[in-house]
Amino acid sequence: MRGATSRWAGVVAAVALWELLPRLGILPAEYIPPASVVLPTLVGLFGDGAFWSDVGATLSGWAIGLVLSTVVAVPLGLLIGTNTALHRATRVIVEFFRPIPSVALIPLAILVFGITLDMKVFLIVFATFWPILVQSVYGVQDVDPVARDSARSFGLNRREIFFHITLPSAAPYVVTGLRLASALAIVLAVTAELVAGAPGLGRSILVAQSAGASDLMYALIVVTGLVSLLLSAALSAAERRLLHWHTSHRAVQA
Repeated sequence: MRGATSRWAGVVAAVALWELLPRLGILPAEYIPPASVVLPTLVGLFGDGAFWSDVGATLSGWAIGLVLSTVVAVPLGLLIGTNTALHRATRVIVEFFRPIPSVALIPLAILVFGITLDMKVFLIVFATFWPILVQSVYGVQDVDPVARDSARSFGLNRREIFFHITLPSAAPYVVTGLRLASALAIVLAVTAELVAGAPGLGRSILVAQSAGASDLMYALIVVTGLVSLLLSAALSAAERRLLHWHTSHRAVQA
């Protein structure tokens, strides 16, 4: 209860500062309108069908890209993590591609896919593939060797050790990678829409800025933050439900 109160107190304080700083002239009100101007515009968006279409377009890119990268990165990461020779062979490749920002690939993506959903999905897959892959590899490599040796001494074969020891131990790492990738996916979806003009919240932000509708622009920016927050909360809830047996979650519940 106290934690929830502290969080809401922080939100209230932030909104109060947002209201006061433009009103007092500390921030230029023509570029940063106060909260009392933006929030009614934000509420009005919920009754706009075009707004929900933009939200759906952004979330479609987020979901498709995240699912595709997960389907490929998790099995590949588990395979690399369990094979020392494969890990050595792929380490340089992973470390080379992982730091490349997906934004730098926007011109290539537009050239290949055009301003389409495929372009946005490509950028999201490239950005989210690496954190999921690396976390999956780390999860496998962090398995307690004592637990693995104990399983062998009890007569478990390699398949049984993988499903009963390796996979449960790696699961928290994989989920952490998914949470990191989810935030990246939203960032890349909105960025692609802003830069390339693909349908979604990013393009609506750009249109509002071009039209001088600063209240609408900030309202849409707030929406992107709320969407990211809700997705993070949903993933956290799913993690607690799926990994309720893990020591970290048992400690929180206790």
